[in-house]
Amino acid sequence: MAKCSVCGKGAHFGNNVSHSNRKSSKMWKSNVKSVKVNLSNGGAKKMYVCTSCLKSGLVERA
Repeated sequence: MAKCSVCGKGAHFGNNVSHSNRKSSKMWKSNVKSVKVNLSNGGAKKMYVCTSCLKSGLVERA
């Protein structure tokens, strides 16, 4: 599973709980995209970045 290179956000795990209170496993996947990012040394690199980091401006797209 992909993990954000900036904040480390990944998948979360828990339980689906039915109306009759039966539990089954559930996984919530974070919204992680593969994007080309400008680096501080002037180059570009492909990284996995979550959309909240992209929206907040923590990384600059190439």
